Amino acid sequence: MMIDFLPDPNLYPFQSRWFDSSAGRVHYIDEGTGPAIVFCHGSPTWSFLYRHIVTGLRDRYRCIAVDYPGFGLSERPIDFGYTVAELTTVVGELIDHIELDGFVVMGHDWGGPIGLGAATTRADRVAGIVLSNTVFWPIEPLANRVFSVIMSSGPMQRRILEQNLLVEQFLLGKAGPALTDAEAAHYRMVQPTTDARCALAVMPRQIRAAHPLLEKLADDVPDHLGDKPTLAVWGMRDIVFRPKACIPQIRTSFTDLEIVELPHAKHFIQEDAPDQITAAIIERFS
Repeated sequence: MMIDFLPDPNLYPFQSRWFDSSAGRVHYIDEGTGPAIVFCHGSPTWSFLYRHIVTGLRDRYRCIAVDYPGFGLSERPIDFGYTVAELTTVVGELIDHIELDGFVVMGHDWGGPIGLGAATTRADRVAGIVLSNTVFWPIEPLANRVFSVIMSSGPMQRRILEQNLLVEQFLLGKAGPALTDAEAAHYRMVQPTTDARCALAVMPRQIRAAHPLLEKLADDVPDHLGDKPTLAVWGMRDIVFRPKACIPQIRTSFTDLEIVELPHAKHFIQEDAPDQITAAIIERFS
């Protein structure tokens, strides 16, 4: 199924583009000219998350932001698993389809392992990395694993599918970023029905199920990408990927690393501090 939603051009001032991946029709934007940056979102967001950063960078960078199958305006294919491994494959296909070379990849939340997974097998074409409140190693903290167990239970899976729980409570709830009603609607309207939320129900299970993939990435990222210029931009009030648990791991994985701390930002840093992120990217990769 496809999503019948037309973003407001005042909020999402980009031309929609489409790519027929091996999994189905994928939506993405490709804005500006210059060195390319590929923006990979997490769950339960979509390329809309990066709107401020894209508008801030497209006068000097080529900005590509993708919606994975099951997210945003992309297709919800039948008989697709929506696992991190499968989404990684699709992002890699898009990178190859538009023939990117010398690109920077930015990942947030699940977009970290998805983007890095695509980058490790194309390391000779990667010019840099931006990490923002994400991981690329097995997720071991008890709170995260308990969240996975609870959200994978039958009752909570029904709430994710029937009540759009992940969007309503974790993105748009009191602990989420400050958004206008129109901005909030853009997150709701791309997940409008039970069938449209199939990918959202999978992602909490991936915290445990993707352990082998993340274990491999923990080795592959330092081995294949560890010498790339890297920027870590971190929301220091994030309770999902806590800085004290994550930043030391990042320090040991990259030899050319700069860290920018966002003291007031929580998990969705692209909503909390877009101008600071944009400035950090320009300073790091200009």
